[in-house]
Amino acid sequence: MKKVLIAFMAVFTLAACAPEVGSEKWCAAMKEKPKGDWTANEASDYAKHCVFN
Repeated sequence: MKKVLIAFMAVFTLAACAPEVGSEKWCAAMKEKPKGDWTANEASDYAKHCVFN
Protein backbone atom coordinates (compact mmCIF):
# COMPACT_ATOMS: atom_id res chain seq x y z
CA MET A 1 0.00 0.00 0.00
CA LYS A 2 2.82 2.37 0.84
CA LYS A 3 4.48 1.82 -2.56
CA VAL A 4 1.21 2.54 -4.37
CA LEU A 5 0.77 5.78 -2.46
CA ILE A 6 4.34 6.87 -3.24
CA ALA A 7 3.89 6.06 -6.93
CA PHE A 8 0.59 7.94 -6.99
CA MET A 9 2.19 11.02 -5.42
CA ALA A 10 5.12 10.87 -7.85
CA VAL A 11 2.78 10.86 -10.85
CA PHE A 12 0.89 13.91 -9.65
CA THR A 13 4.10 15.73 -8.75
CA LEU A 14 5.55 15.19 -12.20
CA ALA A 15 2.30 16.12 -13.91
CA ALA A 16 2.24 19.42 -12.07
CA CYS A 17 5.59 20.35 -13.64
CA ALA A 18 4.14 20.63 -17.14
CA PRO A 19 3.42 24.22 -18.17
CA GLU A 20 -0.19 25.23 -18.68
CA VAL A 21 -1.42 25.01 -22.27
CA GLY A 22 -1.27 28.45 -23.84
CA SER A 23 1.28 29.89 -21.43
CA GLU A 24 4.51 31.46 -22.69
CA LYS A 25 6.50 28.49 -21.37
CA TRP A 26 4.22 26.05 -23.17
CA CYS A 27 4.50 27.98 -26.46
CA ALA A 28 8.29 28.03 -26.14
CA ALA A 29 8.40 24.30 -25.42
CA MET A 30 6.21 23.59 -28.44
CA LYS A 31 8.51 25.67 -30.66
CA GLU A 32 11.39 23.42 -29.59
CA LYS A 33 9.44 20.18 -30.10
CA PRO A 34 9.68 18.71 -33.64
CA LYS A 35 6.46 19.44 -35.53
CA GLY A 36 6.20 15.78 -36.57
CA ASP A 37 5.82 14.83 -32.90
CA TRP A 38 2.88 17.16 -32.26
CA THR A 39 -0.56 15.68 -31.74
CA ALA A 40 -3.58 17.18 -33.50
CA ASN A 41 -4.71 18.72 -30.19
CA GLU A 42 -1.28 20.26 -29.57
CA ALA A 43 -1.24 21.78 -33.07
CA SER A 44 -4.71 23.19 -32.58
CA ASP A 45 -3.87 24.61 -29.16
CA TYR A 46 -0.61 26.07 -30.48
CA ALA A 47 -2.42 27.85 -33.31
CA LYS A 48 -5.14 29.08 -30.97
CA HIS A 49 -2.91 30.32 -28.13
CA CYS A 50 0.47 31.10 -29.69
CA VAL A 51 -0.17 32.14 -33.31
CA PHE A 52 -3.57 33.83 -33.34
CA ASN A 53 -3.30 35.36 -29.91
